[in-house]
Amino acid sequence: MLGRFLELSVMTADIRASVEFYERLGFTQCATGDIWPHPYGVLSDGHISIGLHQLRFPAPSLTFVRDGIAQRIAQLEAAGVEIAFRRTGDDIFNEVGFVDPTGHMVTVLEARTFSPVNRDPGETTLCGDFREYSLPARDFELARQRWESFGFVAIEDEGEDLPYRRLSLTSDHLNLAFHSPRFFAQPLLVFSGADPGGRRERLAALGIAASPDLPAALDAERYTLIESPAGVAILLAPE
Repeated sequence: MLGRFLELSVMTADIRASVEFYERLGFTQCATGDIWPHPYGVLSDGHISIGLHQLRFPAPSLTFVRDGIAQRIAQLEAAGVEIAFRRTGDDIFNEVGFVDPTGHMVTVLEARTFSPVNRDPGETTLCGDFREYSLPARDFELARQRWESFGFVAIEDEGEDLPYRRLSLTSDHLNLAFHSPRFFAQPLLVFSGADPGGRRERLAALGIAASPDLPAALDAERYTLIESPAGVAILLAPE
């Protein structure tokens, strides 16, 4: 229903500082088009793309692409979606936004705004491998019902799980999760990788310090929380 996932759209007051932060982590800049009149950049690890917008807007937003979105608004509304904004017309770039039942912004655009990044499939960043984008939600069942109606599938955790309660969902292009606001009040970009201590040391050498706001449920020897200049919380988990 939403089309293909495009980017996690983030608001930043200093796009240069944000770009440099993700580049230090090992993300690659994508070639952007001229759709947006405001400063705009995209950084990707080949699995998750972060859209940096130097503009005030409801953020962060999970942003998707669906052609003919103006003609599909009725389909969204029939599914119980309450449209928060719509900018549609023959002479403008069409976009539609709504808030999901757990309070998180979702945007659907009529076309891509950047070109896919060219990276080796095995190339990773200092964060490790992208695992999921996790959102705080008080009602997991409500979140599951809504996102399954969008084509996501709830999955059972395999192997060693993260040590906190969460709901995991997957789709062809994005792994999504929901966690309790008591665990962490903000959304989390979650990555996993080997050698947690070594990663933390390499990040510190680049001037990226661990955040003191790591949830108490997590072992500080195995987990690291960092924060982007725009306030995006990034959780580095062990494999």
